[in-house]
Amino acid sequence: MQVSLDTIERTTNEALLRHGASPEAARSVAHAVRIAERNGNKICGLYYLESYCTQLKTGRVQGAIEPVVTNDRPGVVRVDAGFGFAQPAFAAGLPAAVESARNNGICALSIEHAHTCTSLGYFTEQLAQQNLLAIGSTNASARVAPPGGSTPLLGTNPFAMAVPDGNGGIAFQFDFSTSAVALGKITMAAAAGESIPLGWAVDADGQPTTDPNAALQGSLVSAGGYKGFGLGLLVEVLASALTGGRRSVDVPPLKAPEGPAHDLGQFYIAIDPSAFSDTGFYDHLAELAASVADQPGARLPGSPSSAKTHVTEVELEDDVWQSVQELASA
Repeated sequence: MQVSLDTIERTTNEALLRHGASPEAARSVAHAVRIAERNGNKICGLYYLESYCTQLKTGRVQGAIEPVVTNDRPGVVRVDAGFGFAQPAFAAGLPAAVESARNNGICALSIEHAHTCTSLGYFTEQLAQQNLLAIGSTNASARVAPPGGSTPLLGTNPFAMAVPDGNGGIAFQFDFSTSAVALGKITMAAAAGESIPLGWAVDADGQPTTDPNAALQGSLVSAGGYKGFGLGLLVEVLASALTGGRRSVDVPPLKAPEGPAHDLGQFYIAIDPSAFSDTGFYDHLAELAASVADQPGARLPGSPSSAKTHVTEVELEDDVWQSVQELASA
């Protein structure tokens, strides 16, 4: 069925409020769900709503906590999410981070002790809309074994980058896991009784598998082998060691209804291009975009030509939308 994004956001907001989220937390998370659904990123959209609501009820996520922002050193903004949602914590720290980046040329923003942020690109995009070059990272439950191994050590550990166009828009952006595939694609395949391609995961014995259930008992593999694993380690250091969050191996299952808080970190670097190359930065971007556009069928990732900002409604499975409506009326 077709459902408008306005309806999705409004119903999601109501569901979160009914399960204990504060108005600010509900608004922030509902908007993130809207953008994920708009972009076709179902893994980070309504797919997570039942988990959010359940964990609000059990107290695994603190829905009414007030994030604490600290900015006592130039170029450093820290936000203690207090085991609440990442979205309102980021919103609380964003103004100080933008001001700091403009004053200093660069700013590091850490979100500490937070719930999973789901779509990392949702946050880097907001920084780029402030004409800042943004890099982001976060970690998650251990699902990725080192090359040659079979014991999960890292999370899917996504890495995101958003490049401003100088006019409040996005020149291009990307947001990808450093594993060969996001975990949600494995769990969705398992739920649908579908196989997965070779190269996504190995079983508990370290053997390549097309069975998503065997993959869930084993581990995902890094994108690009050692190169992807190196990037995953970089993300682990930034998102875990620098923020004081849990290491991937210590993160409990993210969607479990009960248990300890996620206690995850997100780490962002915001750069003001005018502090380095002034208008030359955007001239360079224009030349880069043109060189890509000159090749038929090629495009920059997340460029305006591929954006879905015009989308006003999306197709949802009937049972998914019914579940959302039940959560909003519970």
